[in-house]
Amino acid sequence: MKTKVVRVGGMVALLAAGLAAPAWGQDPAAARGLVSACFTCHGTDGRSAGGIPPSLAGQDRNYLLQQMRDFKAGKRPATIMHQQAKGYTDAQLQTMASYFASMKR
Repeated sequence: MKTKVVRVGGMVALLAAGLAAPAWGQDPAAARGLVSACFTCHGTDGRSAGGIPPSLAGQDRNYLLQQMRDFKAGKRPATIMHQQAKGYTDAQLQTMASYFASMKR
């Protein structure tokens, strides 16, 4: 019985550890490198000064991803974001959205 409890407890701990991992993957340096170009306009660590352009840190992941997809497709008006978004794959956009969503506002 004790062995069964230890096994179940270990499985729960492993599951919880997996769920606690950042949505953008296990390599924070790679994710940060991917989003570093955003910091020029959106502020260091995704927090812009003055709100224009908007801060990205702490935004909803799905909202950020949809906005970037719309920029890439030319569905959303912008000055430079169309060109920026076109340079990324959808997987990269997902990583970027997850990275910013995981940050505190």
